[in-house]
Amino acid sequence: METRPTGAFFDFDRTLLMENSPKLGIRYLWDTGQVSLPYVLKIALANWFYRKDLISETFMARLLLTYYRNRDPVPFEEGSEGYYHAVLKPHLAPAIVSRARAHKELGHVLVMVSAGLRYLLEPVVRDLGFDRLLCTHLAVGADGLLTGKPSGFICTGVHKRDAVMELCRELNLDLGRSSAYGDHHSDLFLLEVVGNPHAVEPTPRLRKEALKRGWPILTYR
Repeated sequence: METRPTGAFFDFDRTLLMENSPKLGIRYLWDTGQVSLPYVLKIALANWFYRKDLISETFMARLLLTYYRNRDPVPFEEGSEGYYHAVLKPHLAPAIVSRARAHKELGHVLVMVSAGLRYLLEPVVRDLGFDRLLCTHLAVGADGLLTGKPSGFICTGVHKRDAVMELCRELNLDLGRSSAYGDHHSDLFLLEVVGNPHAVEPTPRLRKEALKRGWPILTYR
């Protein structure tokens, strides 16, 4: 009997990456004079509410996307590779990257599944040898400019799980033998559908759930 392929699903922010990529991105945009003070203050205030669990990850993501309203997508696409190597790569989590490489050596299908944007994550996927990317896509208007809204769903919570389930059907992956890695309690939707879930430097709510269910709790190093 032929064995079905095994998947390994990795969140990005605060899982493969030791920081939140929007935090790094806003700092970069501020330092290079590409973002306004009102936007930064709006995001800082929203982030306080988000950290207190008073607004959802999806709501926070929609606020972040407003930066892109009426902007040309070409500079973002063309600058993504350099941005990854200069800003994001230094913050990759060594222990979690090692996990991804170990899965790759075992022949598992490596999948990054993140609320992050496609143009930001494609360089990461290429560099680390991931096979698939499930993420958020920016909508483009009839004028060719970005709308500041997602095209389709924001890849968080239940949408993250549903995207993974659809990919599993497409590739005939064995969820029972597959692994998943996440840091936030919204990742529970994904973690609970695989046979080998892992909590990475988890939020208090995810840590509590991981301890209750006997899931491994991993650190970045």
